[in-house]
Amino acid sequence: MPTIVLTGGGTAGHVTPNIALLPKLRELGYDIHYIGSYNGIEKGLIEAQRIPYYGIDSGKLRRYRDIKNLTDPGHVIHGYGEARSLIKKIKPDIVFSKGGYVTVPVVMAAARYRIPTIIHESDLTPGLANKMCFPAASKICCNFPETMKYLPENKRVLTGCPIRAELLEGDAERGRKILGFDTKKPIVMVIGGSLGSVAVNGIVRKSLPRLLKKYQVLHICGRGNTDEVLNELKGYRQFAYVGDDLKDFFAAADVVISRAGANAICEILALHKPNILIPLGGSASRGDQVLNAKSFQRQGLSEVLMEDTVTESLLCDTIDEVYSDRADWAFRMEASQLDTGVSNIIHLIKKGSKLLEEK
Repeated sequence: MPTIVLTGGGTAGHVTPNIALLPKLRELGYDIHYIGSYNGIEKGLIEAQRIPYYGIDSGKLRRYRDIKNLTDPGHVIHGYGEARSLIKKIKPDIVFSKGGYVTVPVVMAAARYRIPTIIHESDLTPGLANKMCFPAASKICCNFPETMKYLPENKRVLTGCPIRAELLEGDAERGRKILGFDTKKPIVMVIGGSLGSVAVNGIVRKSLPRLLKKYQVLHICGRGNTDEVLNELKGYRQFAYVGDDLKDFFAAADVVISRAGANAICEILALHKPNILIPLGGSASRGDQVLNAKSFQRQGLSEVLMEDTVTESLLCDTIDEVYSDRADWAFRMEASQLDTGVSNIIHLIKKGSKLLEEK
């Protein structure tokens, strides 16, 4: 039985692509293990999948000045020692890394024992953690054709993003029933990422008086970001987080408003949902979401609004325009050449497994 270690953490976007690979890996008979941080979001998501989970110490990799930059290298070194012990114990045939700072010790430990490692870079430009791991990688997968120029020529592979198969099996009618929404008014679904978005939540809530005249609003606002005062509004439902019902909510949605994390927008694309992206700006990040959003906008797959200039009026007008042209948006998305990457990545995993090579 071949053995694989999956790793990735920090946000749901570094975990859900790993989860998307699980059904096929199980079908192929892989012994699957996961290494993440002690208490990151990945811990609960992976333990729910009933596979062995191991936590290690990890320090955040920052591009800005912070007092924690003085202590976090010690956490990384400690995490590397823990990762080495785990890799030695598990003896994987291959490691698949989805990114996030917790993956650096894991990938480095795998390299120490000459375990082949496949890295997946979701965003248009590589993040710092993945860049640090490039020398140790056997192959580096990516979502966007534009990303290829940033990757080592002998390692880069355009695979697309692994999409959870269950997302494609949603039932719109069931979703409306769960929400208590009627069939007469369209649904706008707002999703700000696993950690939520103060900016997106705020502009959507300010826009509710106008929006609720024409639409019903499903608002996934992130843990700790619900507003109990709004619970009595007819046609408005808010959730801190959605699990198994997400597929049905997506199916019921007519327009989706989202941040522009790569995995999120690739899921929206796979579902052919007309959408408006409000990317996290460069002042609060390295600007990867802006690049992701602009790429989708150039391809005619998304409308884009910037969080520092969006107003209630502009948001509502844009929703009206996207909803009015929803058939055209869906047609372009369906015709897109961007691939859902499960089969491509599984092929690389099979090819890279030392055990399978020996057979």
